[in-house]
Amino acid sequence: MDVDTRLLRAFLAVAEAGTLTRAATRLFVSQPAITKQIGQLETRLGVRLFTRSRAGMALTAPGRALAARVPALLADWDHVLRETRSTASRAARVLRVGFLASAANEATPRIVAEFARRRPGWRADTRQATWSNPTAGLAAGEVDVALLRLPFPGQETLRTAVLFTEPRWVVLPAGHRLAGHEVIPFRELWDDPFVAAPPESGRWRDHWLAADERDGHPVRVGAVTDQPDEWLSAIANGYGIALAPASAARFYARPGVVFRPVDGVSATRVGVAWAPADDMNPVVQDFVRCCLDSTPGPGGTAAR
Repeated sequence: MDVDTRLLRAFLAVAEAGTLTRAATRLFVSQPAITKQIGQLETRLGVRLFTRSRAGMALTAPGRALAARVPALLADWDHVLRETRSTASRAARVLRVGFLASAANEATPRIVAEFARRRPGWRADTRQATWSNPTAGLAAGEVDVALLRLPFPGQETLRTAVLFTEPRWVVLPAGHRLAGHEVIPFRELWDDPFVAAPPESGRWRDHWLAADERDGHPVRVGAVTDQPDEWLSAIANGYGIALAPASAARFYARPGVVFRPVDGVSATRVGVAWAPADDMNPVVQDFVRCCLDSTPGPGGTAAR
């Protein structure tokens, strides 16, 4: 009998987290989706894996037996998958680089050019991911290295190097009551609805809502979007405001929205990330060195 590894990952997440809600957050999926996956796995195996209660999800005896074996099985499969994809990339002399939004800002072309100089015949293939995939495919082995905004879910399982920091600004509809201010105190925005990333993005979403910098004041979410164009449209249409890197004012300027500095919220960090398995990969490490040598970019402050 064949079992989808996606179902095994869902099972392991629930077994370790103890609740469907926490497991769904860990896997960046909705709670109904993970509930369905657990049901599919139980149907295929013909056994109950969990006892459900208000307290959470408790493993049954068959569930405990499966939980003891699944981590090693998935680790082996992930290793095989990553090696297969990496071998294909090496054969094609392509380094797969994931990124979110504007990546490393104006430094990105310099990084790619420096990599081409250091690795003649190689090409850095940049691939943009949606905000619901805050590791830009790195966690799943879909890319070899990624340019990311820190922090992000799963960061502790990967290697990261901070390239630079930049202030967080606020993006407002042009008709917002504070749009004419030169600098806006963040406290004055706490009651505004915010345009947020999908809940599955976890810590990354919380960072861009500044959820831990509101003195316990709850966040109001006016809209949820997964990519820059939808995000800007939601703001322009008055569904909410948003925090963004200061560089967004250069990359995403458009009619109907204004970008303003914010006082009282911390800066954001740009980093390069890679898998621990690639600590000794000379191509990946060359790219990391290119990142470090090519930053800070304009508008950033070195933070190495």
